[in-house]
Amino acid sequence: MSDENTRGNVPVGAGGSGQGRPSSRTRGTRTGYGTGTGRGTTRRKEAERPRALTWFALVDVAALGVMLGAVAVGFGPVWGSLGYVLPTLGGAVVGLLVAWVGAWRRFPAVTVTALAVLGYLLFGGALALPHTTVAGVVPTLDTLRDLLLGSVEGWKQFVTTVPPMRSFPDLAVVPFLLMLLVALIAGTISWRAKHAVWAVVPVIAGLVAVILLGTLDAALPVVQGLVIAIAALLWGAVRVMEARVGTHSISTEASREATRRLRWYRIRTGAVILGVAALAAGFTAPILMPDQPRTVLRETIVPPFNIHQFTSPLVAFRHYAKDAREDELFTVSDLPEGGRVRLATLDEYDGVVFDASGDGGDTGVYTRVGEQIATSLEGTPTPIDVTVTGYSGVWVPEIGNLTGVEWTGPNAEAQTDGTYYNSTTRTALTTAGIKPGDTYRLSTLVTENPDEETLKKGTILEADLPETDASAMPPGLPAKSTQFTGEETDPATKLFLIRDALQSSGVLSSGLDGEVPSRPGHSAERIDTLVEEEKMVGDDEQFAVALALMARQSGIPARVVMGFYPDKDSKYEEGEPWTVLGSDVHAWIEVPFEGHGWVPVDAVPEEKPQIQPEPKSQEVPKPPVLQEPEPPEEPEKAKAGSVEDDEKDDAENDLFDWGLLGVILLAVGIPLLLIAGPIVAILAYKARRRALRRSAEQLADRVSGGWHEVVDVVTDLGTTVPRGATRRESAGVIAGAHQVPSTLMLAHRADATVFGREQPTPVDVEAFWTEVDELVGGLRSTVSTRRRVRAALSLRSVWARIGGRRGIFAALGGLGSRRTKESR
Repeated sequence: MSDENTRGNVPVGAGGSGQGRPSSRTRGTRTGYGTGTGRGTTRRKEAERPRALTWFALVDVAALGVMLGAVAVGFGPVWGSLGYVLPTLGGAVVGLLVAWVGAWRRFPAVTVTALAVLGYLLFGGALALPHTTVAGVVPTLDTLRDLLLGSVEGWKQFVTTVPPMRSFPDLAVVPFLLMLLVALIAGTISWRAKHAVWAVVPVIAGLVAVILLGTLDAALPVVQGLVIAIAALLWGAVRVMEARVGTHSISTEASREATRRLRWYRIRTGAVILGVAALAAGFTAPILMPDQPRTVLRETIVPPFNIHQFTSPLVAFRHYAKDAREDELFTVSDLPEGGRVRLATLDEYDGVVFDASGDGGDTGVYTRVGEQIATSLEGTPTPIDVTVTGYSGVWVPEIGNLTGVEWTGPNAEAQTDGTYYNSTTRTALTTAGIKPGDTYRLSTLVTENPDEETLKKGTILEADLPETDASAMPPGLPAKSTQFTGEETDPATKLFLIRDALQSSGVLSSGLDGEVPSRPGHSAERIDTLVEEEKMVGDDEQFAVALALMARQSGIPARVVMGFYPDKDSKYEEGEPWTVLGSDVHAWIEVPFEGHGWVPVDAVPEEKPQIQPEPKSQEVPKPPVLQEPEPPEEPEKAKAGSVEDDEKDDAENDLFDWGLLGVILLAVGIPLLLIAGPIVAILAYKARRRALRRSAEQLADRVSGGWHEVVDVVTDLGTTVPRGATRRESAGVIAGAHQVPSTLMLAHRADATVFGREQPTPVDVEAFWTEVDELVGGLRSTVSTRRRVRAALSLRSVWARIGGRRGIFAALGGLGSRRTKESR
């Protein structure tokens, strides 16, 4: 039998009476061996050690590692490459390491949290942001800044950015931090909680978080779930078995061998059973699981991106068509056959301008994108290089359906961080802006548009576009639309009837020299003027907007697109790089057709009639005969209060710009208030404090207040008077610092008045305050003007009298109180 008995807690004969029983002094202590379980058994000495230091901790690490690895696999589809492996596994290792150290040293939760933050900052650079570190390891200030910002803002950016995330290396902070937190919580529970099985809860929470942060395309959902379930069940069985075996303190070589055999037998049996169950579940789960897309945050959260902060590019149409007509805007390396360069798709009209909405539905949303953009379209992307020479703005000229944007110019980093794309409207922009000298590469899929005959036989689909308020529509548009379509009911036929009528009745003019005069803009008034004319004069801007609005009046969804394409007057040669000029600007509409998607439809008159000069007359015109003008009639004298006087007064009042006066007052008054406000507040407070002291209810308090006034003035002048000193002691300090002996006499008089048997009279109080004023004036006269000004604005006396006793918050509250009680 071993030297451990089964009833006590110490070896036989140690500290006892020789009967093998422990003494009352040693019973239940931890000297030697641990306490029992209360059932007549004791734990072995190893049970007193932290679990993190036993070999069982390796089993925990293995189980947690397998489960965490299954969770990390979920980042594969959203990342688009194996680049997620390092930050996810690195975060799991850091989290487990911090949890192990905390369990080993038995640190409290606050210390473990501090260690986790330290580990996040020390290892986050090397594992998640190596491009911001020195030599890929040593964190820099940029690393720490990105880690801190990423821990707060990274989650929002992660779910509002179009996958794959490998285009945005800064977002690796999200998987790193998520896995660190999951591993930290799971490891801490495993090594410190009584029931280690609760460690599976944070693992499952981490799996759910990865799903929510991912895409509709799942990684290996069945495999992930089975791996976590099997590992959790086996690990839980091992922990239960260890707990049962560990309750017995008697240990012999035979019992240990039997325990080992029993342990491995149960592990093998459990593994076989769970393996068979996993195979069965793997085959049946795809059949039993509902065929529905899973819920992910990026499909439900609308990015907080306000597209309306950017001006619609359509307002600059006439600038390109007229003023910048010969300017080179940008060069496209390879324009696909029949391709069009899209600047922006506009689907919201408010009566003034056609703008981009991006509110969801068929207007799409603008999400942050990078060098790769996930798309469901099939085909081989075509690379197209764009070099900007004269164009500037936030809207990115692009072609087709983008699958990626790679900025290569001098401002590439900022442009990449601020690139947003609406895959529904195929519109891209960068908040960093584009300017001459910038370059970028488009990866795009270009589809061939059907011909007009196919479209006329096609079916127009419904679309959820922003509705235009009836008051914002051109008044004459509904009648004109009805006139063009007649009794026709087929939407496709109605669309092309309206288009043909606009083309046949239109005169194309951008207001150039030699062309028919044409006003720019596409407001409701301008479009109404266009359609009411017998000959509609305008350019692509007006005709595209008119066609889109007429189509909507007829129940046909339509949106306006502004962009560039080479027409018959362009100098573009197919197969050569295309240098886009301002004259290549165009506007058209898009309508959704079944089987083809949004298809472009043009409504531009083909002819450009020139202004023909009037024929000169052969006859010499006779000079006009000048007739004597009739003298004007005398206007009647306006009576007082007449309409003429009112109009005259209004005209005179209009000469004065009240709005400008308000702006000037705000521009001058606010800075003055910010500067003079604190000064006035301090001076007012001190004046109020002096007045309250001089008008106290009790006459003795007025005398005491006079002495406090002297002490406060001296304190503001820079002399520190010890708090708690008597008046005579304070007077000695003041007299020594300022060489004013009369201070001692004033202090004696104040003591005699305050502590005397008789109450002072009002005459005594006035005389005392007269001496106070003379003393204060003398003290101020001994210092420079600059020091007097500083003393008047100083708050030292306030903090010394109020804050010194009750703290800074009480002092701040005391500044606004009606009166602060002072001791005598």
